[in-house]
Amino acid sequence: MTTPPYPEDLERPGLVRTGRSTFVRPIRPEDADRLVAFVGGLSRATLAYRSLGPVVRARDDVIRRGAHVDYLNELALVALAGDEIAGLVRYVRDPEEPEHAEVTFTIRDDHQSEGFGRLLLEHIAAAARARGIRVLEADVLADNTRMINVFLGSGHRVETGPPGQIIHFEIALDPQAQAVARAERREHTAVRRSLKPLLEPRSVAVVGANRSPLTIGHEIVANLLRGGFGGSVFPVNPRAEQVAGVRAYPSVGDLPEPPDLALVAVRAEAVPEAVRECAQAGAKAVVVVSTGFGESGARGRATELELARFARASGMRLVGPNCMGVVNTTPAARLAATFSPALPTPGRVAMSSQSGPLGLAVLDFARRLRLGFSGFVSVGHAVDVSTNDLLQWWEEDPATSVILLHVETFGNPRRFARVARRIAPRKPIIAVHPGHADSAVSSLFAQSGVIRTRSLQELFDVALLLAHQPPPPGDRVAVITNAGGPAALTVGACEANGLRVPALGEHTRQTLRTALSPRAEVANPIDLTPTATAAHYRQALDAVLTDDGIDAAVVLFMPPLADKPDEVASAILDAAAAVPSKPVVTSFLGGAGVADLLHRGELVVPTYTFPEAAATSLGHAAAYQAWRSTPAGVVPDLAGVDAERARALIAGRAPGSVPAGIATGLLDSYGIAVRDTGPGPGPDAFLSVGADPVFGPVIAFGLTGDYADLMADVAHRVTPLTDRDAREMVRSLRASPLLERRGVDLAALEETVLRISALVDDLPEIEALELRPLRLRPSGEGVAVTHATIRLADNTTGGGPS
Repeated sequence: MTTPPYPEDLERPGLVRTGRSTFVRPIRPEDADRLVAFVGGLSRATLAYRSLGPVVRARDDVIRRGAHVDYLNELALVALAGDEIAGLVRYVRDPEEPEHAEVTFTIRDDHQSEGFGRLLLEHIAAAARARGIRVLEADVLADNTRMINVFLGSGHRVETGPPGQIIHFEIALDPQAQAVARAERREHTAVRRSLKPLLEPRSVAVVGANRSPLTIGHEIVANLLRGGFGGSVFPVNPRAEQVAGVRAYPSVGDLPEPPDLALVAVRAEAVPEAVRECAQAGAKAVVVVSTGFGESGARGRATELELARFARASGMRLVGPNCMGVVNTTPAARLAATFSPALPTPGRVAMSSQSGPLGLAVLDFARRLRLGFSGFVSVGHAVDVSTNDLLQWWEEDPATSVILLHVETFGNPRRFARVARRIAPRKPIIAVHPGHADSAVSSLFAQSGVIRTRSLQELFDVALLLAHQPPPPGDRVAVITNAGGPAALTVGACEANGLRVPALGEHTRQTLRTALSPRAEVANPIDLTPTATAAHYRQALDAVLTDDGIDAAVVLFMPPLADKPDEVASAILDAAAAVPSKPVVTSFLGGAGVADLLHRGELVVPTYTFPEAAATSLGHAAAYQAWRSTPAGVVPDLAGVDAERARALIAGRAPGSVPAGIATGLLDSYGIAVRDTGPGPGPDAFLSVGADPVFGPVIAFGLTGDYADLMADVAHRVTPLTDRDAREMVRSLRASPLLERRGVDLAALEETVLRISALVDDLPEIEALELRPLRLRPSGEGVAVTHATIRLADNTTGGGPS
């Protein structure tokens, strides 16, 4: 077997418990001298823990050989602090038991209380599992409590040998829910700590501060001052004594104190040196607003990735490059570290945008909408700080109740799914993503409870609703109007967005007949006629909001000749305040300045230029409420699964299609029988798995024939699937009512979907799988797989942590 190449996929940024950034990567031959320096700097106590006994200093040539590994049977990962090794983990596969490996950890003395051991265990466990190792074994001195706590606190199944001077540990690498949960908690804590200097800094340096107004470097300084930042602002310009009335310094090294945050606004070629100076000065976070990197080609992309590696290894977080900065309006920060001429007003909405120029338009548009922000971060090329990180900051931010995302690319979609699914039940996440036919993105958002919008306008329309009104408890909408034409448009828009405009209850109709003009129409829509007064609007809205058969109201106002929109707006605010549990949205067609009229302190009723936008926003909000009202799914423990047998069937097999007998054996190991039966009551179906380059395994389910070929009626989900995902996947087909009418065994079909998800998640070697045809049998008779094809990928380099 040829030696696998250097596994670049294992190069990963990392955060230890204290929030310090680091960079984890496989060891390389050129690390030999660095490894010698690392070992030479270890204390005698640390060497004793490493060697399990009396200290014996190894020769330098022996230490250097430790930098040469084959990345398969022997793998070593290093965590860097600056240019030095802070921690090292190594496994060596047992030649007698290839699924077992011995693992050793060594952490430099000055980093032993920061959490490097837990971080390296997570990384080595994922890498080992991808290389077919199922158990890591370690011998630890009984008084090495730090390492013992790392193993026992990992969440993995751990078995220990009999107590003695040396304790033997066996760590099972099968993914355990407890291990995942503990890793997520550790990551969450570390991310928030690492972002505090970025989002709540005590001091800010601006490298490239300019004396001339309307330049980027000058406007950043001016905005920091104008925004009321309470900490120190340090302009850095070697040719200026002052910038925006504040003393300037020739370099970051000349500052009176290390800045928490540094913004870099210099030419692209000067950025690497500026970032190095920030690191040497002790900055904890850096924002690179400069352009000329990834957007300029491969060379620029390589430079920005090297910037990210350097920042991580130096213990800094990095935003950008090609971004417009960071805004945090909360009282703890009052940070306007941006060159945007439009600064947001304080509010409940936070946003992450991957486009710098777009951010300028976003902030300006938000001000015109009177949509306030708690925070705004332009992540630019997101080479380090990502949307995933910011989600975890805003998750616990009491000032943020709605999160907006402009997402162009996903750095780690599985991590996004885990974090978003955790946040979305408490705080709505609304996202806009370019492209319309990307089933993987749509599936990821649907599984995670993220509201996906088709445009920036729609993004802000939905945000305006959810920032100020509750999501509707159901999908039943009342429409109140003084003009029939707009009402008909609104009804159609409601139905197109999954809402219903039902008939009103008899009690509500009687109340309306008593209160309104005899000419008024008291069906739904409720047409108050052009002569309607503000009192009529108040009475109609009171009636429908107290109707148990109505979940939300859309109020339309077409200004008649006697135009009194202020009185109508006041009546709407009064009615909305009286029933705060149901949302009210409006459309004042042709009205100017109406948004101001529909604000009263903390009470805001969203208004839209056209009623279709109001209906679309309500539709998104109702679907979101339905999602979060449904019990959360779990990845179930499936009976009859023999993962060890499945691994043995493909161990050592070459890439490509596996023989039919092996495919049958793999399915049988996961409780799926291949058998030939006659047609069932429903049409045949197919279930397939493809390896998406970004999202990993994506499962597709559909009915064969015209359903999939002509109607494109195919459901997709990203693994791993929960029982809720499987249920929604099967029932999301437009043809699913046909399956119910035919009496198909839907429960067995959902279980088959879950078993396929478990199979491909446990065996990352599987690149593609297809069950076609999948015979759908009557209720109680299960499903029948009549033919299966499975293809293995070239997995010699394994995979990295997800």
